[in-house]
Amino acid sequence: MPVSKQLLDYQKVDSDLRKIELEIASSDERRKYLQARKVMKAALDRLDALDSHAAELIRMRNEIASRIEASAKGLEEYDDLDEMLEGGADVGFYKKNAQLMLDKLRSVKAELARLLSEIENVSAEYKKLMEQGRQANKQYKENKEKADKIEHSHDGEIKALQEKLAEIGKTIDPKILEHYKLKRKEGIFPVVVPLNGEFCVCGRDFPLAQQGSLAGGNMVECENCRRLVYKI
Repeated sequence: MPVSKQLLDYQKVDSDLRKIELEIASSDERRKYLQARKVMKAALDRLDALDSHAAELIRMRNEIASRIEASAKGLEEYDDLDEMLEGGADVGFYKKNAQLMLDKLRSVKAELARLLSEIENVSAEYKKLMEQGRQANKQYKENKEKADKIEHSHDGEIKALQEKLAEIGKTIDPKILEHYKLKRKEGIFPVVVPLNGEFCVCGRDFPLAQQGSLAGGNMVECENCRRLVYKI
């Protein structure tokens, strides 16, 4: 893959564009906007989880309420205990059964109390998250407007540089340009670098055998940083 003056010129213009992109990306307004968006998304995700949890708690509450109702009806059978005893019923048997049913009812009621407490905690967290989400949404809108304003303030410069890149790009082998753009998207920059003695700019050494591949203005991809290296 040969290096060319046009490719180096392209990278030089691209460097100016990248400086503007980094300036926009590192602005305080954009940082605040991204942070607010992150908080808002986290709050919304948690609210969705709480919605599902609340639905499950309500289902459990209804199920426990049904069990309490059934236990209470079971105890109603002992309303006529005096008459049953007068008729010769075994007092020990009925007393034991009544106690078991009463203990079960108390246990279920305690379970319901714990569940209601959890429902209250979920409700309180839900309200807190709603307020956090509202505040984050407000900050998101305010800082996004400011971040957009900063970005648009560079519209003229960006457009001019993009037009210049497009013009230079016409003189570069499409495959080489596509390879360059792919690495640029991956965050590699500068993409094309000269060999510094026997080393790449990342510090990786190029053995003599590998340096032979750079003859004739060819570029070789560094195995470490994946930049395209050429020899001056």
